[in-house]
Amino acid sequence: MELLRIANLKKVFQRHKIAAVDGVGFSIFKGEVLGLVGESGCGKSTLARSILRLTDTQAGSVFYKGDDLLRFPPAKMRVIRKELQIIFQDPYTSLDPRIRIGEALEEVYIIHEKVSRKERGKKVEALLETVGLGRNCLNALPSELSGGERQRVGIARSLATNPEFIICDEPVSSLDISIQAQILNLLMDIQGRKSLTYLFISHDLSVIASICDRVMVMQGGRIVESGSCGEVFDNPAQDYTKGLLAAAFTQFS
Repeated sequence: MELLRIANLKKVFQRHKIAAVDGVGFSIFKGEVLGLVGESGCGKSTLARSILRLTDTQAGSVFYKGDDLLRFPPAKMRVIRKELQIIFQDPYTSLDPRIRIGEALEEVYIIHEKVSRKERGKKVEALLETVGLGRNCLNALPSELSGGERQRVGIARSLATNPEFIICDEPVSSLDISIQAQILNLLMDIQGRKSLTYLFISHDLSVIASICDRVMVMQGGRIVESGSCGEVFDNPAQDYTKGLLAAAFTQFS
């Protein structure tokens, strides 16, 4: 079942007259993990933010369950944001360094749910348990946690509102290689248990190949190739995709 459909989405940075997202269109189906790959600066993160209305767009539509999110008034968009979340690339800058972890997670429930402080505390502890962290993290500042622990907090925050769709924007690229596999395994375990839908953004083709059902290749703000991971990686049609695969092969050879 189609969960989201993006149609002719366009985002232009007016100052530089550059189209970071240029007429992009695709569908995301419920329960799948759709990968998005491309070199740095091709528009992947801008596309992610455009889908969630974290940045303005000049044209296009983002249909979620048949309704165009880009036509929603702010009040209605605030309500629907509970169902659409994002995990950012840098787990440190995405957290307020002055706010302790328990407070940061509890803030989600203060904004979106009218529950008692005691109930909020229980929900926060349950979230930490879900992502493999203990109660000892509640009073910690982000600077007191490791990169992997901070990203687990970011994942917990994205899960707090029980979303249906999560954009994973390079969620392991800033982590040590030894930690990356742990976070990927956590994300896929959660996706399976909660039947979530992911748009998984990465420049690492090996990560995309290992976890995604389908993949899209982005170049210069456009989707230039898409299909199953096997189709795209085993028999790429575009020279750009061939170049990405060649570069990845050279890196790991």
